[in-house]
Amino acid sequence: MDVKFSLLDLWVVSPLIALFLFSIIPLTVKVFNENREGNPFVTMSIGLLGVILATGLIGTYKDISGIYFQDALVIDGASVWLGFLIMGVTAVTLIFSRENMATRNRHFSEFVFLLLNAAIGMLVVVWSNDLIIAFIGIEMMSLCLYVLIALSSEERLSKESAFKYFVLSSFASAVLLYGLAFIYGLAGTTYLHELVNRAPDLMGHNLLFTLGVVLAAVGLAFKVALVPFHAWAADVYQGAPTPITAFMATGVKAVSFALFLRVVLAEVMVSPESQGLVHFLQWLAVLTMLVGNIAAISQSHFKRMLAYSSVAHSGYVMMGLIAAGMAGPMGDLAIRSVLYYVTVYAVMTLGAFGVISLMEKRSESSIHIEDLRGMAQRNPWVALFIAIFMLGLAGIPPTVGFFGKLYVFTAALDQKLYWLVFWGVVSSAIGLYYYLRPIVVMYMEEQGEGADAVSSRQLTSFTVAMTALLVLFAGILF
Repeated sequence: MDVKFSLLDLWVVSPLIALFLFSIIPLTVKVFNENREGNPFVTMSIGLLGVILATGLIGTYKDISGIYFQDALVIDGASVWLGFLIMGVTAVTLIFSRENMATRNRHFSEFVFLLLNAAIGMLVVVWSNDLIIAFIGIEMMSLCLYVLIALSSEERLSKESAFKYFVLSSFASAVLLYGLAFIYGLAGTTYLHELVNRAPDLMGHNLLFTLGVVLAAVGLAFKVALVPFHAWAADVYQGAPTPITAFMATGVKAVSFALFLRVVLAEVMVSPESQGLVHFLQWLAVLTMLVGNIAAISQSHFKRMLAYSSVAHSGYVMMGLIAAGMAGPMGDLAIRSVLYYVTVYAVMTLGAFGVISLMEKRSESSIHIEDLRGMAQRNPWVALFIAIFMLGLAGIPPTVGFFGKLYVFTAALDQKLYWLVFWGVVSSAIGLYYYLRPIVVMYMEEQGEGADAVSSRQLTSFTVAMTALLVLFAGILF
């Protein structure tokens, strides 16, 4: 087979090349500096320059939509939007990491290298038009995350979390790969634009192909923490350094849902014979929303509460994915609702974990909801930011969280998924309890000994303030 690449192909992957080149600069400097860690601000700045350059290159994709690299990569509106989202999440994570005690250590150069390469894996996933390329991107992202979690200065929980995530994620990857093997063996292709034409004839008529789709869905369900494949989320989110928890809860979830949309729903569920898969995914969505919100009620640890909140939000995104799959080529509203929801969720969640990072004074710090008692008197601005993020995640107007849920619910109603929307509303009402609890503790309980923001973390404070303003005013201007 004669493999040829054009200059345009190389331009499409130029953001990946830029990120990799900038990721090795801190490591190279460290090697020539006798393995002594450089200034964390300089290292962070190098990483941010790489992200800014990659973002600018992605911005040039506006007029080059199409399929590139021997049909392996696809550039379209969703690819560009998700590329911007990944770069934004990576930039914010770099800022949080520079001032967090668990990540700003003697391995910060290695940390930046792994973080930028995890972002490369994410871009490969959202741009992939081939199942094998998508799997490679997932594994590149996951391998970097295993090490990033273990690199924490915290000695016990981070190592345990890294090991749990490695074992369970490896099992999920094996299930995903097994399902992709069935799909390839029966469809005869791994290219998504070819599966669009071949899958409808196989779904419902070929049991092994249907089994392959279900296995692929199960593998991806683990990545986005759908019930009952969510057990890892709380432990890993709690044990990981807070900036990495934010990165996983936003970036990893967004790219995994993007692949879910391309592979399992938008390309396979268009077949009328796919009703069994539709019902299966609907039950996954309902259980995820209910279990995530109910489990979060009993959590006293702030990060664990947000972890189960993340599980519940995966259920809301699934509503939009199911609507997109049922609508098929006419599902523009549903696809937009998914992209909008993962974006606003990323902004709100980055801000929430950013506040936690502000309050962590040691790498072993553990922030509980009771630690927020009297925060409104000790630090009114931080209390206000927490309140904005909690109201946004709860879906209270006029925050962007309200419009995100409204958009997803509308897409589901357009496909007559009334019972799914009903359970979405019920689970949202359940979620109000634990989202409002931090606000009650901060504003309505007497001041006591608890957590407080570290005033010297000015970059993190500025970033948190910007995300809070975005959550509030973007909702008002919606």
